[in-house]
Amino acid sequence: MSRSKCCMAIYRTFLQVTCVRHSCLALSEVSPVEMSHDSASRWLQSQNFRPHEVWKIARKNIDPHEPGLLVVDDTVLDKNRSKEIDLVHRQYSGNEHGIISGIGLVNLVYYGFKSNQLIPIDYRVNNKDDDGKTKNDHCREMLKLAKKRLPAVTTVAMDAWYSSLGNLKAIRELGMTWVAGLKKNRRVNKKEVLEKLQVPEEGLRLHLRGYGWITVFRFVAKNGRTDYIGTNMENPSRDSIEKIFRSRWEVEVYHRELKQTCGIERCRARTGRAQRNHIFLAIAAWFEKHMRRCLEGVTLYHQQWNVIKPAIATQMRLAM
Repeated sequence: MSRSKCCMAIYRTFLQVTCVRHSCLALSEVSPVEMSHDSASRWLQSQNFRPHEVWKIARKNIDPHEPGLLVVDDTVLDKNRSKEIDLVHRQYSGNEHGIISGIGLVNLVYYGFKSNQLIPIDYRVNNKDDDGKTKNDHCREMLKLAKKRLPAVTTVAMDAWYSSLGNLKAIRELGMTWVAGLKKNRRVNKKEVLEKLQVPEEGLRLHLRGYGWITVFRFVAKNGRTDYIGTNMENPSRDSIEKIFRSRWEVEVYHRELKQTCGIERCRARTGRAQRNHIFLAIAAWFEKHMRRCLEGVTLYHQQWNVIKPAIATQMRLAM
């Protein structure tokens, strides 16, 4: 058998179109050029794709003059059945609502208010054993870099996990404003707890311990869940804060699409380098599918269906 090497275009396209198997063995079986699964595995291991290459793709899709914001969030790539893989740690998964074995991925995305488009611009694999950095360290590092890349974007949105004093102060030092979830037991004013305060509809100006003056809004969902959203903006309106925080939820859609349509969780390689390369290639595959969504109005899920639909129709005709 030919030992033709795999390449980025082949691997990325494979992730775009497959919806069942994502292994190098499966790739070798459908590759347009003859290759062994060992050849594909060696290629995946030999590459050195880095997060900055996502920015090379993203900057072509961002209008630097469009009003927008940056969103920080993380997700866990489920590896519960593959515990011998590098980078895998026991950690909390919001999707599973519990502790699982997985690879932590911290993402920074740009959201444009006019285009209503979310564009990933940076990411970090959370592996403290390797680099000694926490998720908050990665957050601050990416925001500092994003400030240089997108100087016109001045607002950051994040959930309560990233609203530590260190992060909030770092954002302020960058000359940016933030909109963030705050835990109900957050200490404010002198000795008060956030959930014990009466927060009016127009928001409440208060002193966040260790930080300074902020404005807090209280939102109650239909299921009864209460969210406290804080910001360091001057004279913020409830509508503007709600719009920003709703936009933040688009990153959850991005995480779901990466997992369900690009196979970002499905790499079986054991080495950390191969896993890192697969993560980048899955994001690159998402970009290709996203561009088609923008041009043709076809969702990522319908793109998957269009791939398998002819095969299903053929098999059904044969069975008649």
